[in-house]
Amino acid sequence: MTTALTRLWLKFTLESDATFGRGDGVAGMVDTEVQHDLNGLPYLGGKTLKGLLDAECSEILFALGNIVMPKALDEWKNAARFLFGEPGSRIDPQIGKMRVSDAQLPEDLRGALVAERNWDRTVTLESLTAIRRQTAIDPSTGAPQRNALRSMRVILRETPFVATLDFDADLIPAKSKCLLAACVQSFRRAGTGRNRGRGKLKAGLYDHDPFDQSAGKPVAAQPIPAAWLGEFEKEVRGASANISH
Repeated sequence: MTTALTRLWLKFTLESDATFGRGDGVAGMVDTEVQHDLNGLPYLGGKTLKGLLDAECSEILFALGNIVMPKALDEWKNAARFLFGEPGSRIDPQIGKMRVSDAQLPEDLRGALVAERNWDRTVTLESLTAIRRQTAIDPSTGAPQRNALRSMRVILRETPFVATLDFDADLIPAKSKCLLAACVQSFRRAGTGRNRGRGKLKAGLYDHDPFDQSAGKPVAAQPIPAAWLGEFEKEVRGASANISH
């Protein structure tokens, strides 16, 4: 019997410049380069994206531990295991059922940029990014520290990205849907320097490709699975009210 495959789409748009760093730079140009493919198109790796969602999930579970009963918390932890699995586990039953693709530019935009054959990948990359420079300040003098100038490539704000979330399961548990919606709602920043003002974003969860006009659905439509977030809020508020009484 073939296992059903369920797919969702996670779309996010940058609200501030972001650096999805690849761990190195380019000599003589930038100290921190962004991840980009052979065509010069920036992206956020699927493993990194899943890790960011998992981190949001951990924060949510920690908060839930203060407002729900132990039995209810165990149910939410099981929902998290369905999505993300056991940390560090490679045993099949303990591996999460959700697979996250790289977050890329919308397909039509990628196609349009790649079709411009007179552009090389450097030109493509530079059309979507900019280089920001910064230096450390000596607190005693207020002057820039020597040899502290660093350059970082950033992806420009308002750049959209979309990733697919695939599930190897016949049925996604209701609690896992609710928890996933909460994770996406709390997903607000990504990339290098996200704790210093960079990488701010707005994310949404969809049951269809929000950029696919051929599907007959409005582009950038309201995320349909938003109802799952409503169910999460309703259950958490109910549990909180029970504890307060």
